[in-house]
Amino acid sequence: MALAAWGLSHVVPLLGPPVLAILLGIGVSLVRRPPASAATGIAFSSTILLQLAIVLLGSTLALGQIVRVGARSLPVMLGTLAVALAGAVVIGRALRVSPRLRTLVGVGTGICGASAIAAVAGIVEATQAEIAYAVSTIFVFNIVAVILFPPLGRLFHLSQHGFGLWAGTAVNDTSSVVAAAYAYGHAAGTQAVVVKLTRTTLIVPIALGLSAIRARGRPRRLVPPFLALFVLASVLDTAGLVGGHARHVLADVALGLITVALAGVGLGADVGRMRRTGPRPLVLGAVLWVLVAAVSIGLQALTGQL
Repeated sequence: MALAAWGLSHVVPLLGPPVLAILLGIGVSLVRRPPASAATGIAFSSTILLQLAIVLLGSTLALGQIVRVGARSLPVMLGTLAVALAGAVVIGRALRVSPRLRTLVGVGTGICGASAIAAVAGIVEATQAEIAYAVSTIFVFNIVAVILFPPLGRLFHLSQHGFGLWAGTAVNDTSSVVAAAYAYGHAAGTQAVVVKLTRTTLIVPIALGLSAIRARGRPRRLVPPFLALFVLASVLDTAGLVGGHARHVLADVALGLITVALAGVGLGADVGRMRRTGPRPLVLGAVLWVLVAAVSIGLQALTGQL
């Protein structure tokens, strides 16, 4: 299924292999539930391989990248992240969305979609149905953003820098960021990719913070082993110990493992439970997406970056 998703991603590059994998997994499980004999393999793929992918992803993310992207962009990135996380708590509670699911949707909206959801899912002990619902929710609004952002940018008369910063902070999946920003212009695309990669490094402090919150008052590790290895891999990259070629190879391997893992998540998802959850998480995702997009524009206006 992961190989099929990888092949389809060349036909539909807008979606990317991980999203296609989870959609294929859900589709197959709707047609025919996997047999009990497959449960061990599915669990291994959706947990151990996912954690390994996150560790490898760390080796492609230099923690010093936040400094290099420039102080001008940080207020917008941090402001939109704060709005996404705070909004997930307040609005999610008002909509009666479960704490785990609203955390996944908030982190996915505020940081980087499926990768961020994958990184924190084990920390908050999310079910496969919750992971599948969160990834699917983020996916819907990525598609909407790719369609709407370029004409809205022209309507608002955004500069190339301004649109790149907007797309980099308000669109989640990398392929969707690239599609939206390069449709506006090459300079916008370059800026958006740098901002997006910088946003991705924020997985580290958010995951550590969630680990600390979850561990409070509980007899459990403060930092899960895979997260400690993720931070170590990021430090090695920051120190320049991961070469450029190795970084590209590790990024491809990490993407492949995430694709396999999300295929497993889709296969193991309880679709009936997702149906019973109803549209509330989707509504939460919509509200957060609009808030983040609006706050990004507002903060750019306040800091003179439009």
